[in-house]
Amino acid sequence: MEKQKVVLAFSGGLDTSFCVKYLSEEKGYEVHTAIANTGGFSAEELKTIEEKAYRLGAASHATLDIEQEYYSRSIKYMVFGNILRNGTYPISVSSERIFQAIAIIEYAKKIGADYVAHGSTGAGNDQVRFDLTFQILAPQIGIITPTRDLTLTREYEIEYLRKHGYTADFKKMEYSINKGLWGTSIGGKETLHSEQTLPEEAYPSQVTAHDERTLKITFERGEVAAVDGKAYADKVEAIRAVEAVGSQYGIGRDMHIGDTIIGIKGRVGFEAAAPMLIIAAHKMLEKHTLTKWQLYWKEQLSTWYGMFLHEAQYLEPVMRDIERFLDHSQRNVSGTVELTLRPYCYTLVGVDSPFDLMKTDFGEYGEVNKAWTADDVKGFTKILGNQMKIYYNVQKRNGKEEE
Repeated sequence: MEKQKVVLAFSGGLDTSFCVKYLSEEKGYEVHTAIANTGGFSAEELKTIEEKAYRLGAASHATLDIEQEYYSRSIKYMVFGNILRNGTYPISVSSERIFQAIAIIEYAKKIGADYVAHGSTGAGNDQVRFDLTFQILAPQIGIITPTRDLTLTREYEIEYLRKHGYTADFKKMEYSINKGLWGTSIGGKETLHSEQTLPEEAYPSQVTAHDERTLKITFERGEVAAVDGKAYADKVEAIRAVEAVGSQYGIGRDMHIGDTIIGIKGRVGFEAAAPMLIIAAHKMLEKHTLTKWQLYWKEQLSTWYGMFLHEAQYLEPVMRDIERFLDHSQRNVSGTVELTLRPYCYTLVGVDSPFDLMKTDFGEYGEVNKAWTADDVKGFTKILGNQMKIYYNVQKRNGKEEE
């Protein structure tokens, strides 16, 4: 009898390693592993993961390179929207999960899989991101989640693999690190306690630069076009160039405290030098090149966009509508932003843009008015105050004082 085919989202970690063995030897499936690389793995790491998959008994293994797609369909809009969840977190690894799920389910359809599987537990956000994406894009394909369904412990999985002839260094690391193109998340004992924070040594990038440095980021229609004068047609490489500079200063470290999709509070440390520097520079450029109401409405929609992205709602059609707005909002967001970097911090210096709305013949703030007279302002102020004057007049007439 022909075995049923399952595609497993495989990272090479303990949970997904267990899943390969369990699904193939315990359940009798033909297991095909796949890893969707959104920028968090080197070529050497991807090769090691492939070797692990075959040693575990995978029938085949595929590396799905989706860096460019992840940039063009997600990172670009997170920059356009200056998106920081709860004003802090650039939705780093969590945004990658959606695109990994899309790539995995499309691969499952391509090879005619009966099932798709992942190693998420029942206590986090990723289970929802994977399940929901799979259900929408391929409702005919079943979903298998051994780690979640069996409520497995780490010790049980290690012992199971040993009994089935697979040995590896599964020693639990003190810190769990998930590295990606748009930032790295760090979990550890400190992130489980509200009163603690991560120590210096927990961060993968250590401070190696101590002298003050100038960084210039050039944008064209909202996208990074050059770093320190060097042009980048490949936007992924532009992000890496900013990261290479900023990470030496330990910039972009913080602790994200937020609400999970399943309703509990969670904490995670992160470092994201490129996202924090790019978003800060982009936001400053927008302040110079967009009108008051463009900035206002873009902020409202961007908040919703970031929330929906985090909450596994990327495939909701309204997201495409918001993206159209964000695309259009960037038509004048071009210019160069200068920053000064120091260990653990940066300063926004200034902007040079042909679309700078400060460069006008109408006047200079706090100095000279050129397009109106003193009498114009007197009349404008008098009319502007009418509504409030009426309100206070009525209050006084009724013998009431403002509380």
